[in-house]
Amino acid sequence: MTVAYVGLGANLGDPRRQLESAIDELKRLPDCRVTAASSVYRSAPIGGPDQPDFLNAIAQVDTGLSPEALFGELRAIEARHGRERPFANAPRTLDLDLLLYGDRIVNTPRLVLPHPRMHERAFVLKPLVEIAPQVTIPGRGAASALLSACTGQRVERIA
Repeated sequence: MTVAYVGLGANLGDPRRQLESAIDELKRLPDCRVTAASSVYRSAPIGGPDQPDFLNAIAQVDTGLSPEALFGELRAIEARHGRERPFANAPRTLDLDLLLYGDRIVNTPRLVLPHPRMHERAFVLKPLVEIAPQVTIPGRGAASALLSACTGQRVERIA
């Protein structure tokens, strides 16, 4: 089993319900076990059009799936939740990002690990450090140290 971290986000429909439902679906994935889930955080959108704030969380998953298979399962969950991709940084009903898969570094046309830009995003780092304070992002360093460089990004814990 490999420890993977999945970022969850939503800002359309009922974001809190979307996150809760997505975590329930992660729990039902084959050869996967959710071992931790962060609090829910509210964050301002980065880039894209004017849109509602996001709710974000992180799930820690022990998995026997390959990174590519897990990524495919995440995309299938998004699709079931009505995820559309009309343009970059569009509002979304559900966004599931495979952030880390053990200490693997992957760079294919379909999947990049660690997730690009995660080391620059407080809405990823804050909940990640909450559930895994010692986690290191391969090629970047300790998530807790990277979070200290993300001052000025509005992220608040709400539940």
